[in-house]
Amino acid sequence: MTPQTPQTPQAQPTPPTPPTPTADRRAAPVDWSLIHAERAALAADLAGLTDERWATPSLCDGLSVREVLAHLTAGATLNPVRWMAGVIRCRFDFDRQVAVRLAEQMGATPADTLARFRGAVASTTKPPLPKAAMLGETVVHGEDIRRPLGVRRDYPVATLTALAAYYQGSDLPVMSKRRAHGLRLTATDGPFAAGDGPLVSGTTLALVMAMAGRARYCDELDGEGVAVLRRRQAMT
Repeated sequence: MTPQTPQTPQAQPTPPTPPTPTADRRAAPVDWSLIHAERAALAADLAGLTDERWATPSLCDGLSVREVLAHLTAGATLNPVRWMAGVIRCRFDFDRQVAVRLAEQMGATPADTLARFRGAVASTTKPPLPKAAMLGETVVHGEDIRRPLGVRRDYPVATLTALAAYYQGSDLPVMSKRRAHGLRLTATDGPFAAGDGPLVSGTTLALVMAMAGRARYCDELDGEGVAVLRRRQAMT
C-alpha cells in the first residue's frame, strides 16, 4: 500500500483589521445640576461689576453684556406655553420674540438685571428645548459675556464634554451639527472626540464655541479642518 503524502496545512486567512471606531456621537445625559452650576458661576463672576462695564459690547452682535444676561433670564423663566404665545404675538418673528422677552428682564438698573438672573439660577423652567440646549445657552452666552470683560472661567471638563457631544450631533438651537459635519473634532484637554475628516483640535471650550458660531474661537484651534469650520461660522 502506497503511503499517503501528508498534506500541508492550508494557511488561515488573516482576519481584516477592524476600522478605527468613530467616537460615539450621542451626547451624555445633561441634568439640571450642570445648568444651575453654570448659572451660579456666572452670577458670581458678575458681582461687583460697575455700571459702565455692564454696557460692554458682548460677543452677540448688537447686545451689551447686560442685555445678554437678561436674555438668559428670559430663557430660564419661559415655559412652552408662554414661549408659543410670544411667538404667535410676534407673528413668528423669532428675533422680535427674543427682543421682547429680553426687555422684560432688563429691570431699571444693572443691579436689577443681575438680581433677576440670580432669582432664576435654580429654575427648571424652559422653552421647548432639550436640557442640553439649555446648558449650551448658559455656557455660550456666559462666554459671550465673560470674554469681552476679560473674565475667565475654569469650566468642568465633564460639562463641556457633554455639551460638545450634543452640539456635534444637533442643530438645535444653533447650526452646530452642520458646522461640524465632515470634520474630526478632538479636544486637547479632555476626552471629547467625534467625527471623521480633516482634523480640528483644541480645547473643549474652543470647539464648543466654534460649533456655536463664535468665529474668534477658531483662532484657538489647530488642524487642516479649521479653515472649513471658519468658513461655516456664518451659518444660521
